Amino acid sequence: MNLNKAFILGRLTADPVLRTTSGGQQVASFSLATNRVWTDKGGQKQEAAEFHNIVVWGRQAEIASKFLAKGALALVEGRIQTRGWQDKQGQNRKTAEIIAERIQLGPRAAGSASVKSHGGQGGGQQNNAEAIPTIEIDEEIKSEDLPF
Repeated sequence: MNLNKAFILGRLTADPVLRTTSGGQQVASFSLATNRVWTDKGGQKQEAAEFHNIVVWGRQAEIASKFLAKGALALVEGRIQTRGWQDKQGQNRKTAEIIAERIQLGPRAAGSASVKSHGGQGGGQQNNAEAIPTIEIDEEIKSEDLPF
């Protein structure tokens, strides 16, 4: 038996980008930054950051686009997938992405908008004691819906 499962808890490096495939399927992509802290042999505190590309499909893509913003904390559960393409110079390129199966939104700071505003001040306020929603959608992804 094989297992391809990733759990990433980090902060968004930019707002999610929402697109629609030619087949009408919603897809969002964003990057999460995670960090690792350790003490080296000399007793000095060290820190390193990793950046992870996340791809979200369907209703979860819409929700991620609406409720996540740069700097937000998110827990992503999914599978690692590698894909290749040719760049403008004809070079073959590869990238590893996490295809999200579940996203859990992190807590919001006190006084922050509950929904990302687009172009104005807005949104209500959310109580920090409110439960963090878990998004689970069991949709099958069709190859004709893939944008690449």
